[in-house]
Amino acid sequence: MTEATGSKRAQATRAALLSAAGEVFTAAGYERASMAMIAERAGASIGSLYHHFAAKSDLYITVYNEYNRRQQHRSAKAFRTALAAGEEDALRLYIAGARAYLEGCWQERKLARLFLSGNGPAGFGLLSRERFREWLTANATLVNGHTRPLSDMLVLSLTAMSTEAGREVADAPSKAEATRMIDEVLELMGRLYPSS
Repeated sequence: MTEATGSKRAQATRAALLSAAGEVFTAAGYERASMAMIAERAGASIGSLYHHFAAKSDLYITVYNEYNRRQQHRSAKAFRTALAAGEEDALRLYIAGARAYLEGCWQERKLARLFLSGNGPAGFGLLSRERFREWLTANATLVNGHTRPLSDMLVLSLTAMSTEAGREVADAPSKAEATRMIDEVLELMGRLYPSS
């Protein structure tokens, strides 16, 4: 076997383990989930699981970080698309990114519910607060190079609204209801800083 083949196999195994971990954590919760359950779901050996992840907490944090990476990618892509279409208003750009984030909460609702509940390993609450601060800084950086810059407190309020709305969207009973919630919260955001 070549090194490239081994690397591809290791990447595929890691991806399968992360996918299985997401399924097990969302079904059982962090406390009841076990490494054996995750290995079984992935069709991998427990040794392979421990080769890639040191502990259940490491695996959970990795799944969380991957989810956040996808959410940030969705938001940044929507922001760039709005910018490329000629939008220059900071609030409208923020709202474009927020819509993508909230739609991601619906698309990945099981993971969103899990992570937004705050359930996780020791120290997860601190980690999620750190990620919130990072998200806040990224949002401020993205939008404030454009017309009508947003104050730090407005960015904080909008980001908190997005996070809380994400929790509700993830719990929506249907896509139609999730879409209604998204539209309503974005309309409310627009009222916080009306067009001049």
